[in-house]
Amino acid sequence: MSDRFGRRWGISIGCMVFTVGLIIQVASERSWVQMAVGRFVVGVSVGWLSAAVPLYQSETVPRQVRGALVGTYQLFITLGILLSYVACYSTRDRNDTGQWRIPIAVGFAYGIILGVGILLCPESPRWLAHRNCFDEMKHVLAVMRGTDENNSYIMSEYSEIKAEVLAEKQMKQKGYLDCFRFENKTLYRTLLGILLQSGQQLTGANYFFYYGNTIFKNVGGIDSYIAQIILGAVNTGTTFPGLWALDHFGRRNCLLVGAAWMTIWLIVFATAGITNSSQYTTPDGSIDTEIDTYGISILMIVSACMFILAFASTWGPGVWSAIAEFSAPETRAKQFAMATMANWTWNFCIGFFTPKITDAISFNYGYVFMGCCIFNFLVVFFFVYETANLSLESINDMYLDPHVNAITSAKWIPPGYETRTGAQRDPVQAAKQVGGGVGGIPGDENIKEHVPNGDNGYALEGTL
Repeated sequence: MSDRFGRRWGISIGCMVFTVGLIIQVASERSWVQMAVGRFVVGVSVGWLSAAVPLYQSETVPRQVRGALVGTYQLFITLGILLSYVACYSTRDRNDTGQWRIPIAVGFAYGIILGVGILLCPESPRWLAHRNCFDEMKHVLAVMRGTDENNSYIMSEYSEIKAEVLAEKQMKQKGYLDCFRFENKTLYRTLLGILLQSGQQLTGANYFFYYGNTIFKNVGGIDSYIAQIILGAVNTGTTFPGLWALDHFGRRNCLLVGAAWMTIWLIVFATAGITNSSQYTTPDGSIDTEIDTYGISILMIVSACMFILAFASTWGPGVWSAIAEFSAPETRAKQFAMATMANWTWNFCIGFFTPKITDAISFNYGYVFMGCCIFNFLVVFFFVYETANLSLESINDMYLDPHVNAITSAKWIPPGYETRTGAQRDPVQAAKQVGGGVGGIPGDENIKEHVPNGDNGYALEGTL
């Protein structure tokens, strides 16, 4: 849908489907089937938007802040989770259908805001380039960057995108099967996206978000609704430093530290939960209400908060940023869709199977997620390239460089640049290296006219 109708209309149509799903749910009376259909429609739309929104963000924002801005997708997920906790808390004492209808109906506001608001935004420059709308692409770039169309920065970015797109057009149309080909490390990047999105769910974050109320209901002295709101607030608040860290410390470092940190606190949580349960239950299986487990309960909440701090500031926004960046240009939308599908598949599995698993192994479930976090650490260390401060086109070049691997990728510098964050030495020459002609594009020989002369030849105004 995003490839056919554009990123904006793809998002807007997804919001329309979301609204229809909400209507079906709110209109439910006594039929669980109608509620299930409504949830299915909403689930389809959310999966749709989960691919379309970060894709649009990654293709439109400047490279210097791309990690933070794409990560805002996760920020608003956390805000939505927090608002849902508050809505459920505010209606928990109602004895009518408003107890569940009101929390569901709150979603109408956000579906309308996104669905209408996105149509007021410019279209993705890269999508326009794929439609041969190069003049419109240049105009959109200038509007988004807040400068003139003939600015050196705009001309360099314009030529880089155009060269990449024209090179892609020389290839045959790519389908979903092409995402599994070995050429250009496409299979590598497809599987890596699926692994990272699966790993994000298997950290265990949604174990706390979905079942926090149930988890803390079973520990002594803690209001489960309040505990859930605390977790939601921590989730939202700690996403902000995560957005800053992604661009300042890099994607790899944030994901590695996050996986290690989550592993530690999952061990603490699971151990405290098992200890609490054993103290709370007498040898004959009955519940001893005289045993004070308040201290251990507090430790469980603290460990859950520390886990969520790590998730919200690293794996929450970091995975969405990484996937949006390293996908192959010719199959970006399709690879992103498959990675997102993996995310929501595991999301469903955790939501559906968690009650059965916890009934069988109780808080030992935390050790399962601990093992997944260790696996995530290894995946990032050996396979995820550092993409901070690189254009999408440069990221593709890095993945195709046979002399670069994930561990050494942070030291890779694009051709024509002094550093990743420094100025381009000669944007005209760099464009030649990308596309083979002046500006990488026949007919764009006038690009040099727009680039101001500096001490070292032609230099960009500011940094890239």
